[in-house]
Amino acid sequence: MNWSITPAQASTQAVAFDQLFWTMVGFSLCVVTLVGLLIFVFSLRFRARTGVPRKTVATLESRRVEIFWTAATAFFAIFFFWYTSTVSLDAVEAPPDAMEYHVEAKQWMWKTRHPSGVREINAMHVPTGRPVTVFLNSQDVIHSFYVPAFRIKKDVVPGRTSTVWFEATEPGTYPLFCTEYCGTNHAVMTGEVTVMEPAAYARWLETRAEGETLAAEGARLFTSAGCSGCHAEASDVHAPPLTGLFGRDIPLEDGRTVTADAAYIRDAILLPERDVAAGYAPIMPNFTGILEDGEVEALVAYIRTLALEGEGR
Repeated sequence: MNWSITPAQASTQAVAFDQLFWTMVGFSLCVVTLVGLLIFVFSLRFRARTGVPRKTVATLESRRVEIFWTAATAFFAIFFFWYTSTVSLDAVEAPPDAMEYHVEAKQWMWKTRHPSGVREINAMHVPTGRPVTVFLNSQDVIHSFYVPAFRIKKDVVPGRTSTVWFEATEPGTYPLFCTEYCGTNHAVMTGEVTVMEPAAYARWLETRAEGETLAAEGARLFTSAGCSGCHAEASDVHAPPLTGLFGRDIPLEDGRTVTADAAYIRDAILLPERDVAAGYAPIMPNFTGILEDGEVEALVAYIRTLALEGEGR
């Protein structure tokens, strides 16, 4: 029986996180040990005794001691700031070739959609050695996506797309939890992430019926919701072109510049009057209450594919 005080290390981020964690624990133990030892020694050496005059200690005034102590404290503070920042920033941006999974949280389940369109409930199958970006959305309340073995945790907020990425390294089945109280059955909102070797993952996919990808659903909605009437290349309406839009810097009518990321495109659909692109009239209709959250995310996924086409990929 293998026993450990920490969960299994099953991703590249887990290794970096644990190294940081144990480095800080070790440093903290050294400081606590030093302070405790000094307290013990001084308590014995300068303790009060019956019938013995109280000892006095000469006041220590040394700039060298003060400079050393201040410099040492500053050094360790800067070191740990650099170390934690490096580990945290490396976990923020996924590699450009990462596989894209879409996970929708709902009381009380996780609904997963694979890049190929395969769907799962309370389960996610991924291959080893491939970066995976997970796009997270909530249908109702705040949830939190947490896989201890990967050392990843991300809040899932209604009306906002959150992303988290990982690269699994060890085949196996690892628990998935919701760590934000989300209602009566919060405790049973669990799932499993199954990590498989690439060949085994390919065989597993072959046994599953491929469904409609989120981008394909978005392409269908792009027409049925009337988006193509203004944004298609053949449209007579003066609206911003969407090919190559995702990820670009967009100048706004009020002089600001924003990046056309998932949050911006979502707001452009639901709050079109807030950030009007420079050179265009504010004629975009408001789709709040017309499109569901899942439909908005499908449109965002479709527009992301138009960005890839614009880059010639």
